[in-house]
Amino acid sequence: METPNTRAHPCFDASARLMHARVHLPIAPKCNIQCNYCNRQYDCVNESRPGVTSAVVTPMQAVEYLKALSTRLENISVIGIAGPGDPMANPEETLETLRLTKEAFPDKLFCLSTNGVNLTPYIDDLASLGVSHVTVTVNAVDPAIGGEIYAWARHEKRIYRGVAAGEFILERQLEAIPKLKAKGIIVKINSIVLPWINNQHIPEIAKTVASLGADVMNCIPVVPTKDTEFASMGEPSKAEMIALRANAGKHLPMMTHCARCRADAAGLLGKDLQDAHELLREYSLRVVDVTHQRPYVAVATNEGLLVNLHLGEAQSLNIFKQTPNGFRLVEERATPEPGCGEERWKQLAGILSDCRAVLVSGVGKSPTTILQGSGIRVVQMTGLIDEGLEAVFNGKQLRTVTKADAMRCGGACRGTASGCA
Repeated sequence: METPNTRAHPCFDASARLMHARVHLPIAPKCNIQCNYCNRQYDCVNESRPGVTSAVVTPMQAVEYLKALSTRLENISVIGIAGPGDPMANPEETLETLRLTKEAFPDKLFCLSTNGVNLTPYIDDLASLGVSHVTVTVNAVDPAIGGEIYAWARHEKRIYRGVAAGEFILERQLEAIPKLKAKGIIVKINSIVLPWINNQHIPEIAKTVASLGADVMNCIPVVPTKDTEFASMGEPSKAEMIALRANAGKHLPMMTHCARCRADAAGLLGKDLQDAHELLREYSLRVVDVTHQRPYVAVATNEGLLVNLHLGEAQSLNIFKQTPNGFRLVEERATPEPGCGEERWKQLAGILSDCRAVLVSGVGKSPTTILQGSGIRVVQMTGLIDEGLEAVFNGKQLRTVTKADAMRCGGACRGTASGCA
């Protein structure tokens, strides 16, 4: 597993932790599973565990925070996304953050930590954006054991519980690991050690993920957390952990220097920068000015007054900018011809490269992912154009957002529900 990349990554190489700092960007608040040991609290500076952060930031705020942090931490080698929810439960924010940080810090390593449930659809995107290391948390390779660990899992409109949740999560994780390896991405497996539930099962996890190509494993003793199902569960002893790692280590190299990092960790492992939390909170409250980079907003409209067109149906988009005297229509831009699949949306991303957002009444998953991965925020809404422009340019609350399924592909759209092409 040793490569020049791993030698600069403190989570994958024990010697790197002494000289290479890492930064976690807390841009992903939502999660698609609920673990019985996890309670995501965003504002407790006295806790050091995954799921905790002092603030959640937007992708642009994250970049500005990184620029400021770099003046205080000169040895940053790794930029990661690990929550406080799951990065791939927040795919648009994650991809945009990676794109922006890669532009600003091209010499850094990029990684993320995920439960793997929604990982596979975005592996190509992650590889193209330069993500070199991915950690997948696998707590069971037996659905019955997984059913005891996970309260539920959610995918699209379906919720899984009990053994069904354990089976669904496992299926998605085992699908993702070899696909990550096929892209040359280094894979670490995190397993939370839960006494009486999966502690005897950890070697089987190691054997299974090793057969799929995983590179290294990190066995983490559970942190009993208030207001969770496992709040009264005791931590495994040091002797138990030593024995467990020895058995699992027959199948995979073990990481033994884990610091149970927060979602906003910054600094050397176990030696986080003391004022990083305060700096993060400061940048989470800032309005980041991107006017000079993306001064426009595109709008899908029939008559120029309302946002009332599905993106796939729009033959052109109205382009607006903000002026001291209000919003002004700059021009009308033709959209690419339909029928060429994802290439259509890649072309549109180029056409809208000077736009910070596009307002639409409905949009499919593929164009959303491609546009937002290119830094163009996709806003689904119905109502007055000015209300949408106020929300994007001035941060005002948007009261006309459609429900998640109200303008789904094939709903109000006259398409066939097969995705915009």
